[in-house]
Amino acid sequence: MAAELAVPLALAAVSVGSLHALAPDHWLPIAAVGRARGWSTARTARVALLCGAGHVTVSVLLGLLGLLTGRRVALALGGHIAAVSGLVLVAFGIGYALWGMRHAVAHLHGHSHHHYDHVHDPSRAGVWTLFAIYCADPCVAVIPILFAAASLSATATVAIVLVYEAATIATMVLLVALARASAGLLRGRWTEHWADSAAGASIAATGIAVALLGW
Repeated sequence: MAAELAVPLALAAVSVGSLHALAPDHWLPIAAVGRARGWSTARTARVALLCGAGHVTVSVLLGLLGLLTGRRVALALGGHIAAVSGLVLVAFGIGYALWGMRHAVAHLHGHSHHHYDHVHDPSRAGVWTLFAIYCADPCVAVIPILFAAASLSATATVAIVLVYEAATIATMVLLVALARASAGLLRGRWTEHWADSAAGASIAATGIAVALLGW
């Protein structure tokens, strides 16, 4: 009977992994930062791969924690972490937007702050900041799947976990690459000057939506 659950659980893992990755907070921040910093579509996709790996790994670890401590504890912890992650997105977005405004105004007035920007340029830490944010936003929907898969063999359980991770990461990378490629079509003096501020504003708006709607 347990073996018969393997296929339905694998399909559920694919559905959960791909559908929850459609939420804007899973791809928009990466695409926005990639466009603002002038990363290529390939580089932005690699950043999405890194962030996706961190996101699913923490999700699976949370599920394993649930197996040890109880499903209710893991779900409660995951809910608290998800609530905080929305606020972190808002803070990161506002900070990035303010930095972008300062940077744009400085260029419009012809001022040069190359040394300051070299030291404080958020793009230097942008990748790892995004990685930390995505690690702090686990998917609690995978916890019931892991609980159900625990009755299967170790091989089947690992396979279901890998299916979930692959579906999530693939969807994130695809959406980020499409969004970055589409954003690359927007060119112009205003766009280049205010790209960082626009990226920060979109990230902050996404964080607000996450906090309010519970994505």
